[in-house]
Amino acid sequence: MALESYKETFLQAALRGRCLRLGTFELKSKRISPYFFNAGDFYRADLLSALATAYAHTIHAHFSSSSSSAADLPFDVIFGPAYKGIPLATAATLALAQLDQARYGSVEYSFDRKEAKDHGEGGSIVGAPLKGRRVLIIDDVVSAGTAKRQAIDKIRAEGGIVAGIVVALDRQETLPDSQGSAIGELRREYDIPIVAILNLEDIIHGLKSGVFATEDQLKAIEDYRAKYGASD
Repeated sequence: MALESYKETFLQAALRGRCLRLGTFELKSKRISPYFFNAGDFYRADLLSALATAYAHTIHAHFSSSSSSAADLPFDVIFGPAYKGIPLATAATLALAQLDQARYGSVEYSFDRKEAKDHGEGGSIVGAPLKGRRVLIIDDVVSAGTAKRQAIDKIRAEGGIVAGIVVALDRQETLPDSQGSAIGELRREYDIPIVAILNLEDIIHGLKSGVFATEDQLKAIEDYRAKYGASD
């Protein structure tokens, strides 16, 4: 079964732009991974456009009802945690409006400062206010989950309600000393939907049907999945 068109387009853009690389990479966890994804490499206009469009379609697929009414959306604000999440949330908000102006044209965005500003408008949040609002967090990946917990705490401290999290990639691998993934643990801890544009299964499926990977590279990724694949 083929990937959805927006996933296929995003995967090809990530590979062509070397935002998703195949090879040998040491992760923060000290594991040696046969692939590496860096959302910070989507710094070219066409690559950022592909990423933003993929976020928009993922949000549309998972957080919209069959109604076309903006009033039926389960979120009001898209939130990008500093720093990588800031351009991601901004671009995703624009792409949503381009996807369906009637439904998403009133969606707002905001982001946080690493340190609260003590002059001017002050505070630690820039953009849309969060108090009493339903907030969808946009970010690149979930590693240990620490950054997402911090974002959730900030949103709640501002009086916001976390509606869910959307990331670019779910590596679908276990945490050290655990059978579960970081995303799985966050889902259980906060009872919120967490979705990804692509997961490891999508990458393997897409690579098998394309020309970007050698047989040895595919085998290395499948072996990595067999060794570290999470149970959730």
